[in-house]
Amino acid sequence: MVRPRDLGDSERARWRELQKADPSLDNPFLSVEFAVAMDRLRDYVRVAVIQDGGRIVGFFPYERHNFGIGKPLGGFLTTCHGLIAEQGLHVDAKALLRACKLTVFDFDHMVAGQPTFAPYEADVRPAPVMDFTAGFDAWVEQVKANSPKNLKTVRYKERKLGREHGGLRFEWASADPEVLRTLLAWKSDQYRRTGRVDRFAQPWIVELIDLMHAERSPDFSGILTMLYAGDVPVAGHFGLRTATTLVGWFPAYDTEYARYSPGIVHHLQMAEAAAGDGLHMVDMGKGGKEYKDWLKSGVLYVAEGRISRPSAAATVHWMGRVPFNKVRTIVMDRPSLYKAADRVLKGFGRVRTSMQQQQESPNSVVKEPTGAR
Repeated sequence: MVRPRDLGDSERARWRELQKADPSLDNPFLSVEFAVAMDRLRDYVRVAVIQDGGRIVGFFPYERHNFGIGKPLGGFLTTCHGLIAEQGLHVDAKALLRACKLTVFDFDHMVAGQPTFAPYEADVRPAPVMDFTAGFDAWVEQVKANSPKNLKTVRYKERKLGREHGGLRFEWASADPEVLRTLLAWKSDQYRRTGRVDRFAQPWIVELIDLMHAERSPDFSGILTMLYAGDVPVAGHFGLRTATTLVGWFPAYDTEYARYSPGIVHHLQMAEAAAGDGLHMVDMGKGGKEYKDWLKSGVLYVAEGRISRPSAAATVHWMGRVPFNKVRTIVMDRPSLYKAADRVLKGFGRVRTSMQQQQESPNSVVKEPTGAR
């Protein structure tokens, strides 16, 4: 068990070799570069180096929190985790936890079917992908088959946006930090409007994004894209890529242009740029967004589950997490419940935003209750 920063050049090369040898591991969140970046910012990041007869056969990156609670690397920020290992490698999962000094390991985006974790999978979910292996035009035909009306509507809005605001321009792999700041500001606003926690209120997450944006190599890069109407940015995305896969991470748009559906227009242009840059797919991640259903041309599978060793900490963790996870699964499985929950969160976001605006207004007056001193 070591910190990722302490891996030598030969060990990092072996990590990349194992990742490239297994198509199911073609995800930047499983890359050694992401593990090293997380280690620079979080003290609890570790990696287990698994050997057989003196030969490295696998790597298990993880986070070790208080009381031996184990979490996937990057936790709620990431959409894929797992064992980077030789295909078919089976390690006794509880022995692995014991070696890592973990009492429990909770996962929700595990590469499905890995022999070490498969016995502990409680649920397996599809993650929609845009697959370009048959070519970009073939992908467009699949999108058209999924929903001809949606594609026609978005193309109309795309032309209308360009016509009314000075023409459209799409930028792939922008290196401009100010463009990134614009995107993150939109995303923070979206989190607040929809009643979600603003992830970028945590400085270390912003620093992680900056580190990823600066990464430039054939096997791992941060990719910032932006759609412009005239000279004005209207929608963008920041994600990570390997040589052949881009993972969706932080999409956002300027709400001033919402009537043009700029986020979906951006996704269509991003797909064309990604295919043109040699990518085989865009992994959109599991989750309840309707646009994913008609943009997808394939799926990957990720699993949820839990491994524990007998301990008081594992029991307390179970009481706090497992019932919540079951409720979340029920809500995600039922569109009516999901939409109701989404409406509640958005309503909360509107109330919170209104209160903040009143507090920040120079003309606002806070009235003292009758009888107060």
